[in-house]
Amino acid sequence: MEQLDARLKGQYAALSPQEQRVADFIFDHFDDLISYNSAELAQLSGVSKATVSRLFKRLGYEKYKDMRDELRTLRQSGMPLADHRDAVQGNTLLARHYKQEMANLTQWVNALDAQQFAGAIAGMVEARRLVVIGMRNSWPAALHLRQQLLQARGQVQVLPQPGQSLSEELVDLTADDVVIVMAFRRRPRIIRPLLQQLQRDGIPVLLMCEPQAHALLPLTRWRLCAPLDSVSAFDSYAAVNSLINLLANAFLHETLERGRPRIHRIADLYQQLDELEQR
Repeated sequence: MEQLDARLKGQYAALSPQEQRVADFIFDHFDDLISYNSAELAQLSGVSKATVSRLFKRLGYEKYKDMRDELRTLRQSGMPLADHRDAVQGNTLLARHYKQEMANLTQWVNALDAQQFAGAIAGMVEARRLVVIGMRNSWPAALHLRQQLLQARGQVQVLPQPGQSLSEELVDLTADDVVIVMAFRRRPRIIRPLLQQLQRDGIPVLLMCEPQAHALLPLTRWRLCAPLDSVSAFDSYAAVNSLINLLANAFLHETLERGRPRIHRIADLYQQLDELEQR
C-alpha cells in the first residue's frame, strides 16, 4: 500500500491552496503526525477542520483515524516515527520516557515463561558451543550477550562478522550446539529462512525478539521476548539489555563450578596484560 507521504507527493499539484498548506505542514512534521488529531492538525496548519477532512478523503482514507492507525502500524513495525505530545500537551519527555521504560520492564518480567527460560539455560549449559546471531539493531545486543557469556565459558561466537556471509560459519553446526538468534524488529529478510534451515538441520535455537514476532516463534525451540516500545521515534532496548543481564547471570549461576575459575583466570590476564584501568 502506498504510504501517506507518497500519496501527498503524487497528488500535491492537484490540491487546493488550503490543502497544500496542510500537506506542507505534514512534510515538515511527518515524524510528529501520529500524535495530532484532526483538530490539532487543522489549527497548526491554519486551515479549517473540514479542509483536513477533505484532504484525507482525497488521499483515500475514509476517516482521519485510518491514517493515524496506518502510521501506528508502521511504528509497530519499527519505522522511526516521533511523538510530538510534549509540545502539544505540555508533558515532559523525561517523565513519559521513564514511565514507558518501567512499563516495558514490567511487561517482559510478567510475561516470562519460566519453563522456556529454564530450558534455554539448560540447553546453553550443555551446548558444545554457543553461536549468537544478530544483525542491524540486534548486532550490539548480540555482542553484549556474547561478552557476558564469554566470562563464564569458552566457545561463544557472534555472527556475522563484518564482511562475512553466514553459510560458511553455519555448515559445521550440529545438534550439540545452540544458536541464539537476536531478531528484533526491522529484521533482515534472511532471518526467517535462517530459522527454517536451522530447524530442518535439528539445531537448537533460542530466539530473542519483540512480543509481536509471532510468526517466528514456531521455528525455534525456546523464545524470550522483550518489548521495544518507546515514547518517541526510536525503539528502546532497555528491556532487551535487562533480559540479557538475567540470562547471563542465570547461565553463570548454573555453571559456577567451571565459570568461577575461568573468571579468576581472566582477571589474572587483565592484570598481566595491563588491559584495564585499576580503580
